[in-house]
Amino acid sequence: MDRHNLTVLKEFILLGITDRPELQAPLFGLFLIIYMISLVGNLGMVILTKVDSKLQTPMYFFLRHLAITDLGYSTAVGPKMLVNFLVDKDAIAYDLCAAQLTFFEIFIISELFILAAMSYDRYVAICKPLLYTVIMSQRICLVMVVISYVYSTFVSLLLTIEIFKSSFCGHNVISHFYCDSLPLLSMLCSNTYEIQMIIVVFSSLNLIFTFSVVVLSYLLILIAIIRMNSAEGRRKAFSTCGSHMTVVTVFYGTLIFMYVKPKSGNSFDTDKMTSIFYTLIIPMLNPLIYSLRNKDVKSAVQKLWTKVYSICH
Repeated sequence: MDRHNLTVLKEFILLGITDRPELQAPLFGLFLIIYMISLVGNLGMVILTKVDSKLQTPMYFFLRHLAITDLGYSTAVGPKMLVNFLVDKDAIAYDLCAAQLTFFEIFIISELFILAAMSYDRYVAICKPLLYTVIMSQRICLVMVVISYVYSTFVSLLLTIEIFKSSFCGHNVISHFYCDSLPLLSMLCSNTYEIQMIIVVFSSLNLIFTFSVVVLSYLLILIAIIRMNSAEGRRKAFSTCGSHMTVVTVFYGTLIFMYVKPKSGNSFDTDKMTSIFYTLIIPMLNPLIYSLRNKDVKSAVQKLWTKVYSICH
């Protein structure tokens, strides 16, 4: 192999979302608004579910961690992407690229498992209400979340270390707006078969396991709702699951689209648009969905707003 090609890279060049200068300022404004809404919404959800006495149930415990993961992976990508709209050279340091990939993977994988845990929580609440406090105890909920974070950290570090211990060729241009594993993989000079297998195995395992938990939970919930004699009981059960079902549909729908869409000449542009949706749009939508569809959250927001207003006046 040519020694000249194995140069030590100090930085990568991100091609970003578009190379058209006239779109840089409008896109910066648009994504700044989206990121700020996401930041305020998810931070607000974390604070609300921590301080409001009515939001101390397992469902809101998981919702708090859903907000943390949304905030985590959108912040891993968003601020750097916004800075790149303002500079001529969209560069990211070698170490910062590795850190960005690590944190993005940690939070995106964690979100899969937290959404699955929330589905199981709704199943227990509707199908086994008398055992709910026993099955979904504070300790069990904490263990489920800790396992999600520990596992996602292990997978993320494994993938990042495997990629960045490999030999990069002199080419350092990433055809994306953040350091993602697949664009980085195409820049390696060394054999990538082992890394590809790690990505395929863990991606398949994560998606299949968590999606199976979600589908099975909601299938059992649907059966339980159909068997209910009371129309009011059915309405209440649907309203209990409505917000989470919406979030799950949007999140998994986007990921499934990424994996099953046919490859075409403009697949890179399609990948970028899909990536924008799940890295920035979904973290903005999730707190809005729970705020608009959930009476307890709306009540907590009104209560907190009243307290802030009374303090300021």
